[in-house]
Amino acid sequence: MFQDTFTLGPVASFLAGIVSVLSPCVLPLLPVILAYSAGKGKFRPFAIVFGLSLSFTLMGIIASAFGAVLYPHIENLRILAGLLIAIFGISMLFGADIFGIVANYTGKIHVQNNSAFGGLLLGVSLGVIWIPCVGPILGAILAAVALEGNMTYGASMLFIYSIGFAVPMLIIAYSANISSARLSRIARYDAIIKKVAGVLLILAGSWMVYTNAAM
Repeated sequence: MFQDTFTLGPVASFLAGIVSVLSPCVLPLLPVILAYSAGKGKFRPFAIVFGLSLSFTLMGIIASAFGAVLYPHIENLRILAGLLIAIFGISMLFGADIFGIVANYTGKIHVQNNSAFGGLLLGVSLGVIWIPCVGPILGAILAAVALEGNMTYGASMLFIYSIGFAVPMLIIAYSANISSARLSRIARYDAIIKKVAGVLLILAGSWMVYTNAAM
């Protein structure tokens, strides 16, 4: 992990997706969203998850394309990415809402269509709506894939991230015993998990800045 660059692997991407679901502004809402969707058709939660995966994967492709364009300046890009990853870690460690402004533009997204296609659109929308909640983790992953400048790599890492996000969603969708109140209690541990993840991101970002600035 601590090399000249921060190399993101499949396991880290998958675990990051699971940690993202634990956010207090995501986890307690899932039973309401998914139970309603399941009531409209047993495959609709899968459509939501697929739409969410499309949204995150597209972000990975865009970040990788951005990195490819700036590849001639890769050394500076690595330092910038290290700074961003460290900043995201600091925001997680101290609970700073650095993505809160995005909520002003995404909180009003609503999909009325009750079909599977409507579930797909809802999933795509949720990928944007939840940026304020999962922004630091998602931002760190996007910064890491941008360094590779490889759209296949970026798409695959963000797709794996979305799988980590999706697995708990599907478990909740098809479980009759999981309530919002119970998940709210689980979400209390999100602060501890995010502080640990924040420290790791600070260390990774700081190492990237140090090793590349010293070259």
